[in-house]
Amino acid sequence: MNDTMVNVSVEEQKSDGLQAETPIRNKKIDKTRVLFIVATVVPSLILFILFVIFPVFSMFSTSLQMWDGIGDKVFVGFDNYEVLFKDDTFWKAFENTLFLIVVVTIFTIGLALFFAAVLSKGKTKGKTFFRIVFYIPNILSIVVISAIFSAIYAPSYGLIGAIAKLFGGTYTGWLGDVNAVMWCIAVAMIWQAVGYYMVMYIAGMDSVPDHLYEAADLEGCGKMRQFFIITVPLTWEVIRTTLTFFVISTINMSFLFVDAMTQGEANSHVLLSYMYKFFGTQYGYAMAIGTIVFVFGYGISLLIQFLTKREIVQY
Repeated sequence: MNDTMVNVSVEEQKSDGLQAETPIRNKKIDKTRVLFIVATVVPSLILFILFVIFPVFSMFSTSLQMWDGIGDKVFVGFDNYEVLFKDDTFWKAFENTLFLIVVVTIFTIGLALFFAAVLSKGKTKGKTFFRIVFYIPNILSIVVISAIFSAIYAPSYGLIGAIAKLFGGTYTGWLGDVNAVMWCIAVAMIWQAVGYYMVMYIAGMDSVPDHLYEAADLEGCGKMRQFFIITVPLTWEVIRTTLTFFVISTINMSFLFVDAMTQGEANSHVLLSYMYKFFGTQYGYAMAIGTIVFVFGYGISLLIQFLTKREIVQY
């Protein structure tokens, strides 16, 4: 009886000792975890502050000044914005940017989804070959792509002009036409981006289980209906993410295409190309345009995230 009591008390002491040691070990684990989080987060946070937060505040503060980029700065308050909102060329550039965001986004995302569905779940021969061919434009330089399409649109030696002559028509050049120039730029941007987003959508569609499509086939569900009730819902998060990314990318890429293809001629300026026009002469005014671009881009990203938010469909 006494031996039993002794054994029980010894076991209780051991258990008490383990319980007493546990908080100490937890504290050690917590310290290690905190150090790990600090070591991984702080460098990224410092870089984010230096290269994102600080430049944004610097841009806004410069937009409140009159400065040519070299001489002394003169504080003018919101005068740059007042002049900007009365600038007809700025509003035309804003209109062109909106046009490219809407048109290029709709056609690029739509075509990328279509080709991804065909090359992912379809029985198309040579899938790998077509994936490579579609992706090639994305690895080309914007300058090269702009040169290709500028040659196509050229009135004297371009492809469109040659086709027009073949059928007895006349072609004077669309890049110089105010009503057609933005469509020309949009086509080049769509051609450049479709392959990249197609590959991203293929990766998302390949993760959808095949048995869902097999069950749909047994139920007599057509391919088009399968696309909208199976493929799109199960890859919606990929589509939603790429949509936001693409809209911001369109704002940035439009500057490169406009600068390489038209240099802003025929009222083809977009917001960033118009901002670039004032570097070196009216730096404060350029930063005012940059601030508008930042607010516009951030706002449209939040709007897209809000409008496309939905319950995640799991399988």
